[in-house]
Amino acid sequence: MILVGTGGYSYEDWKGIFYPEKVDKKEMLSLYAREFSFTEINSSYYRMPNRFMFYHMQAKTPPGFQFVVKAYHTLTHEREDTRKDFQDFKAALTPLIETGKFGCVLAQFPSSFRLNDENIDYLKEFRRCMEDIPVVVEFRHQEWINENTFELLEENNLGYVCVDEPLFKTLVPPTVRATSPIGYVRFHGRNYQKWWQHEEAHERYDYLYSEDELKEWAPRIAKLAERTTKTFVSMNNHYRGQAVINGRMIREILQRMGLPVQ
Repeated sequence: MILVGTGGYSYEDWKGIFYPEKVDKKEMLSLYAREFSFTEINSSYYRMPNRFMFYHMQAKTPPGFQFVVKAYHTLTHEREDTRKDFQDFKAALTPLIETGKFGCVLAQFPSSFRLNDENIDYLKEFRRCMEDIPVVVEFRHQEWINENTFELLEENNLGYVCVDEPLFKTLVPPTVRATSPIGYVRFHGRNYQKWWQHEEAHERYDYLYSEDELKEWAPRIAKLAERTTKTFVSMNNHYRGQAVINGRMIREILQRMGLPVQ
C-alpha cells in the first residue's frame, strides 16, 4: 500500500488555496483527512507531545488514517540525557497506536550528525529505546549513503527515508532503498537558491515540482512498494500549498500505473 500525504497540514498560507479562507484552525485536520491518507506531525519536534493531543487529533480523522510523528528534538539533535524524553515520547503515541492510526516515528537527524562510531552506536541506542515502535531515519549528510549504513538499518529494523532535494555536495542524493517493512519518500523541493540562504525557514521549501520531475520518481516508488508492506510518500514543499498540488499529482501518476494508492 502507498499512502500519499504532506509534511504537516496546519499552515496559515494554505487558507484560500486548500482550506476555506476563514477556516478555523481546529477544523484543518478533519478537512485535510478528506483528501489525504496520512500526514506528518512536525510540532512534536519542537515540543514534547502528549496523549491528550494525539487522542483529539486522531478523533478528527477517519478509520485507517495514519500519523507519522517527527521525533522530539532532544532525541535527534541534542542526544544527551534522553531517557525520560524517550519514555514521554513513546507514552504520547498510545492513542494513535490503540486506534490503528500510527504510521511510524520519523527520526530526522541534522547535517551535523556525521558518519562515525559514536553516531552509529546512537542509532542502535535509538532503536533500543523505541523498543518495537516503527521508526524511519532521515539523514542530512551524504556520508551515510553506503552499503554499510543500509545493512545497519536493516539489522536494527530502521526504515530508510529516501529524499528528493537539491543535489549539493553534502546533501543526500536520491537513493532508493528498503531497509524495513516501511518505505518512505520525502520531497523537499529543489530550491537551490534558497536552500542555504533564506530569511524565513519556509523559503527553503518554496518549490513546485513539474509532472516530469514527479514521473522520474514513479518507478522508484513502485519498486519501493514492492519490497515493503507500507510506503509513505510525503510532500514537504509546503509553501503556499504547493505540497497539496504535488501530492495530487504524484497520486494520480501512481494510480495511472495501477499501483495501490491511498
